[in-house]
Amino acid sequence: MNKKTIIRTFEKIALYMELQGENPFKVSAFRKAAAALEGDERSLSEMEDVTKLKGIGKGTAAVIEDLMTSGESSLLKELEEIVPKGLLPLLKLPGLGGKKIAKLHQELGIDSAESLKAACEEGKVRELAGFAAKTEEKILKELANLANRSERLPIWQLEPVVLQIEALLGSMEEVERFSVAGSFRRAAETSKDIDFIVVTEVVETVREKLLNELSVQEVVAAGDTKISVILDLDEPVSVDFRLVRDAEYATALHHFTGSKDHNVRMRQIAKARGEKISEYGVEQADGTVLTFKDEAEFFAHFDLPFIPPSLRTGTTEFDKTDGINSLVKLEDIKADLHMHTTWSDGAYSVAEMGEALVARGYQYSVITDHSQFLKVANGLTPERLTKQRAEIEAFNEAHPKFRLYAGTEMDILPDGSLDFEDDVLKELDFVIASIHSSFTQSQDKIMARLLTAMQNPYVHMIAHPTGRIIEDRNGYNPDMGQLITWAKEYGKILELNANPYRLDLCVEHLEMALAAGVPVAINTDAHDIAHLRFMDIGVRYANRAWLKRDMIVNTWTREQFEAFIRRNK
Repeated sequence: MNKKTIIRTFEKIALYMELQGENPFKVSAFRKAAAALEGDERSLSEMEDVTKLKGIGKGTAAVIEDLMTSGESSLLKELEEIVPKGLLPLLKLPGLGGKKIAKLHQELGIDSAESLKAACEEGKVRELAGFAAKTEEKILKELANLANRSERLPIWQLEPVVLQIEALLGSMEEVERFSVAGSFRRAAETSKDIDFIVVTEVVETVREKLLNELSVQEVVAAGDTKISVILDLDEPVSVDFRLVRDAEYATALHHFTGSKDHNVRMRQIAKARGEKISEYGVEQADGTVLTFKDEAEFFAHFDLPFIPPSLRTGTTEFDKTDGINSLVKLEDIKADLHMHTTWSDGAYSVAEMGEALVARGYQYSVITDHSQFLKVANGLTPERLTKQRAEIEAFNEAHPKFRLYAGTEMDILPDGSLDFEDDVLKELDFVIASIHSSFTQSQDKIMARLLTAMQNPYVHMIAHPTGRIIEDRNGYNPDMGQLITWAKEYGKILELNANPYRLDLCVEHLEMALAAGVPVAINTDAHDIAHLRFMDIGVRYANRAWLKRDMIVNTWTREQFEAFIRRNK
């Protein structure tokens, strides 16, 4: 249990209460409790009794106690059962918040996108207080946009589902080995479904456990070799399980990982040798079938190096095999340069994050809490930065073989200025500049803001350079060609933010950075120790752009990194 889990639970309870039309004072109590926890610089383990914190009342304290003892909130579960599931997707419609949706539900019986569309078309919505004819028009337009969205789901939505299934399969003694496959394994930004390859000799038992222990909305197929289900989640997710023998595992995993074009090329290569590839193995001219212990052995059979899953797109991987060894790998990563602690909006203290970084085998990393402009994230003032530095130095004294650097994720303000003066910035080890506001400004204004950061000698890196959220927000549309040119000119790092919500820079922009020789840092932007796992997604995504190891800043040694950050000191 950590502070962020409690905060998210409070926020969910407040939202569900609002959708139910609950007393506004009750709703406010949970939001105020969330804000009180967010504003406290201590992690949960550093609080003697979190229920005694100012802003935590009787009702919210009961939820905390419930979470601490059982790991879940009975109140939240109760609300989730009461509130119609069809109301939650309506929150995605711009201009419709919890209060308005509650009003629609209470007065018109709206419980889904379909019933809302019908009410708008019948002119019923405009008759409610606070709504109008223009409101109906806008709602209908946004409902059409919602319906036209891709059937594919974003990687950030699928990643927790994959983790849940991996944990379940890992707990089954009947499962010998398994792996996620498909476009998710290729680190694609979106996937239509999730595929798993599972080795077992006890098909019936594994099938029964999967169907009983997953939250299944519909069973599409439940045979001896394939189980297909639709999971009952906020947005339903389709999952296919392929049950195979151990000898078939490597070829099945390859078959269900590669894109259609990749698999076609592999079949062509095999055909030229008088062989046939299938998910079961490689058939020889005499009808015998070769199988392999792993994918590396499978590729070696065709005189190919192991092609990482992210590259299996059928485009350039067969023509650029000589470059595969120079690509960045997870084991090359020596640091994480962007993360948050309880000093701003993170879930864990400096020391707790530091210990987690040491446990990952890193040589160094940087604490980069938000700057003062971002009040919603409890951004740090210069005075608080000084206090935090003392905490960082105390950690370093206790860990002589590891170095935690003092940094900031500083806002580039809407007026084009930076959130800290130079006298503050020059005292920090590492300075990230980023945009979190006024996304709708013209491209000229956005670029002027970014240029201010680029020209500042104390700024080292631009974070999540476009501000996009995959399948949710386009960002602020910078001129990426110009930004990359400036990064090269002013010697700045551009970030590949590995948080699956962002993956920013995208593949196209990473390829541009590679061509220009601009260094890239793969960072998790972790707000929680668990988020440090995003480094794996970031590295796999970087492979899609063929990023070389030596251009990735956090593969540098501590000495190389220090030489870079001290250039203008």
